[in-house]
Amino acid sequence: MINIVLFGKPGAGKGTQAEFLKEKYNLVHLSTGDIFRFNMKNGTDLGNLAKSYIDKGDLVPDEVTTKMLIDAVNANPGAKGFLFDGYPRTISQAEALDAFLESKGTQNTATIALEADDNILVARLLERGKTSGRIDDQDEDKIRNRYQEYNEKTAPLMDYYKQQGKFHAVDGIGEIAEITSRLGNVIDNL
Repeated sequence: MINIVLFGKPGAGKGTQAEFLKEKYNLVHLSTGDIFRFNMKNGTDLGNLAKSYIDKGDLVPDEVTTKMLIDAVNANPGAKGFLFDGYPRTISQAEALDAFLESKGTQNTATIALEADDNILVARLLERGKTSGRIDDQDEDKIRNRYQEYNEKTAPLMDYYKQQGKFHAVDGIGEIAEITSRLGNVIDNL
């Protein structure tokens, strides 16, 4: 079973690249953003709680995010592997994911970070916000707040996964096909 953690700041292209990777490697794509939106749209208790944080531009607390993710993994018992997009975002979530995967008899195979300049990403998100309807993509201050939280809470994951020998950085700027090729090279050489 291949389990890949794909992370990067909002707007780095995780969702776009995940579409290609899930097909190529026959993985179930679990995007925390999609899981949040599904739960919010359907008015679940976890969805309503997540929405209260997202609307303020804050990250959803670990325990809420982890519960949603575990439910999503358990809903796919025949999966050949998972592509985690946007999870984990903190050391606490990474430890929870490691423990959960171990309880399933598997592990995180690799963590791949899409890296890009903040100003390029802000421009991407503001453009996306014009058509997505996502409130958190329409306000530069909220976007930069998300980046600040990312830097404080998510960036330490690099060291966590480097210590496990599972961290790989990939340049997230360029043509989509170029970035997909870079990601494929990392995965094919695991």
